[in-house]
Amino acid sequence: MTPEIVADYACRTGERPLWHAAERRLYWTDIPAGKMFRYDPATGRHEQVYEGRPVGGFTIQADGALLLFMDRGTVATWRDGELRHTIIDDIAAEHDSRFNDVIADPAGRVFCGTMGVKDDQGRVVRNGRLYRLDCDGKITRLLDDVATSNGMGFTLDLRTMYHTETGRRTIWQFDYDQATGAITNRRAFITLPQQPTNARPDGLAVDAEGRLWSAQYDGGCLICFDAQGREQQRLELPTSRVTCPTFGGEALDELYVATAGGDDRQKNGPTAGALFRFRLAARGRPEFLSRVGL
Repeated sequence: MTPEIVADYACRTGERPLWHAAERRLYWTDIPAGKMFRYDPATGRHEQVYEGRPVGGFTIQADGALLLFMDRGTVATWRDGELRHTIIDDIAAEHDSRFNDVIADPAGRVFCGTMGVKDDQGRVVRNGRLYRLDCDGKITRLLDDVATSNGMGFTLDLRTMYHTETGRRTIWQFDYDQATGAITNRRAFITLPQQPTNARPDGLAVDAEGRLWSAQYDGGCLICFDAQGREQQRLELPTSRVTCPTFGGEALDELYVATAGGDDRQKNGPTAGALFRFRLAARGRPEFLSRVGL
């Protein structure tokens, strides 16, 4: 199955595509470039809608605004091209880092991970963390020593949360308490081998049948796992740095996939950094809306 190119901005790190159901449009980011884009499948039009500080991830608020998770631990709402309301100015422990992937839960909280920090030689000097931002704006650190916090999702019964730790090539499962937002009892769902490729799990999406679609960074594909962790399918892309999938379209039957590496297309391929789309038999589930500060 061959994906189609939806938009090609040659993103250095295209990430976090997310379907805005109320607008019937898709948003995604180029994190280090500090840019955000929007696509309307009804018209085929796409455009850049934001330029500023890096946005590692975002959620859709219940009032339709976007909740942006930025560098230095900043969290702010965005609507109609403007930053509107700052929820968190900064987090002292993240002054040298930034948020990465995030996800809203059924209650409107947001689980939000951060990147680690490297020195001038590219060596990791501190790993990232996982936080939970509650609806009242309180933020709680849940995990330390996370080797790049990445894609998250929930099982169909909402009793289990997935959390990707890219640096350890592992997608974890936690018992999840919807009433409190607590996560406990961490265990490995999938750990990918280092060989024969250097593929690492990145973003993920869970479909309406409970299958997990995991982007493989430096692996050039998406892998679909069933709820027991058995591989069901692989979708190949024409570039290796596959970062994050999401289901979109009014019927949630279109799988959008962001990629990275557009800053070096000689190495990563002529379509690196583009946004792709697969049309599958699989359908997604509506994303939960955040309710932080509402």
